[in-house]
Amino acid sequence: MNLPGKKLRERIDLYERLMRLDKPIGILLLLWPTLWALWLSARGRPNWLVVWIFVLGTVLMRSAGCVINDLADRNFDPHVARTRERPLAAGRVSANEAILLFLALVAAAFALVLPLFSWLLAGLCVAALFLAASYPFSKRFLAVPQAYLGVAFGFGIPMAYAVELGRVPLEAWWLLLANVFWAIAYDTEYALVDRADDLKIGIRSSAITFGRADVAAVMLCYALALGLIAALGYRLGLGELFYCGLTIAAAIAAYHYTLIRERDPQRCFTAFRHNNWLGASVFAGIALDFLVTSGING
Repeated sequence: MNLPGKKLRERIDLYERLMRLDKPIGILLLLWPTLWALWLSARGRPNWLVVWIFVLGTVLMRSAGCVINDLADRNFDPHVARTRERPLAAGRVSANEAILLFLALVAAAFALVLPLFSWLLAGLCVAALFLAASYPFSKRFLAVPQAYLGVAFGFGIPMAYAVELGRVPLEAWWLLLANVFWAIAYDTEYALVDRADDLKIGIRSSAITFGRADVAAVMLCYALALGLIAALGYRLGLGELFYCGLTIAAAIAAYHYTLIRERDPQRCFTAFRHNNWLGASVFAGIALDFLVTSGING
């Protein structure tokens, strides 16, 4: 038996779990708003090299965010049923290993965007890194850290506009605000799974802050997110396919109400994971509307 090879595979497996590569839902929730912004800023015709750079950058930065999150929460995670077996919480990966992995992922992400370099993009990259690294600590003092997560998860939006237009117009910030509301909605569903454990260990979350209004707050945030996206689409003159995508997204949000209204942890987690399809529906509406419009006008 090749023991060194086996040990290496075990370490790689632990690092993959630390980066949550075995749970791609986080990557997708980070990716969809970035793709919305790339298509909207380029009016349906983004540069494909830019698209691939942003897709790979999303994977790297989400992975880095998971590493720094587990590093910050390594003393809390052993007390939460869902997280106690994470590599850092279980003591199978050291803090020094996690720091080195985080730095390597961040370095790779910065190297990836070098072909797109501008001072505006460089400043936004630094801001994105700060948001990703500081989000885990926001749970210590913010009543609704999910709003902070929404900014962190949506920061690909201003970066996409910066690359495509060389500036960040007002529409980018409205789209970012929509993503904040969406993140509050889906991450509150996620927080409902851990509410009992979070109360015990003193971690803040929207599920705790909203109290018995948690389900209503989730649905209100869905409505605000989709309403802002609809208003932006109207301003940009998008057509029927765009609104079809939003209608499907709204139907998905309504379905989530049936999952979370009883606050059953497993059904709340199902609703959280199902948000991938909500983000995909919005993107499909945007992309197809531009595709059909360009075909008619082309």
